Amino acid sequence: MSLLDLIAAADERGLVASGIACLDRCLPQPGEGADPDPLRPLWAGCAGGEAWPDRLAQARQALDGAEEAQTQTQTRIRQLLAHAPADRAAPGLREWADACSLLALEVHLGQDATPGARVDLLRRCREGDPAGAGPLVAGEVRRQIRILEMLADSGTGAAGLRQVRDASAEGQRVLRAATARRARGRGPGGE
Repeated sequence: MSLLDLIAAADERGLVASGIACLDRCLPQPGEGADPDPLRPLWAGCAGGEAWPDRLAQARQALDGAEEAQTQTQTRIRQLLAHAPADRAAPGLREWADACSLLALEVHLGQDATPGARVDLLRRCREGDPAGAGPLVAGEVRRQIRILEMLADSGTGAAGLRQVRDASAEGQRVLRAATARRARGRGPGGE
C-alpha cells in the first residue's frame, strides 16, 4: 500500500500516533536548557482518546514556552498543533495527520543532498513511486509506511506505541545528523 492509502485506512489512534511521530522527527536539536521532548504529553495521550485534549494543550504550552529562536519548521509544528482537533473523532484528524506527514517529508527534502522537483516528487513518493527521491526522503517515506503498518498491526497496546516511538526516534537521529552535516558543509559564508 502507498503512504496515502495507509493514511486513508488508518484508525483514529493510528492517525494520532503517526502525526505525532512525524512532528517529533521534525523537531530540531533542543537548545541548552530546553525541553528535550516537548511532545511527550502527546505520546502519553496517544493510547486513550479521553486524555488527548489535555495532552494536546500541554504540548502546545511546552512549545509556546520555548525561549529559543524559532526555525521555520518549529513555527510550522506549532501551527499544526494549533490546528490539531481536540476531539480525536473529528473529521479533521485525517487531514491533520496528512499535513504532519507532508511536513516531515518537506523537512527531509530540505536536508537531502539531491532535492528534486518538490511538489511533484513528494506527491509521487506518497503515492508509492519514490523514483528520483534522495535517500532522506525515500527513508522517511519508508519510515512513515512502517509506522502506519505497525500501528495497524499492534491493536491498542502500549507495546505498539513504544515501537513507533523507537522508529521515530531513529528517524529523528538520522535527520539531525544530516542537518548537522549540512550545516558543517556550509560553514561561515557558505551556501
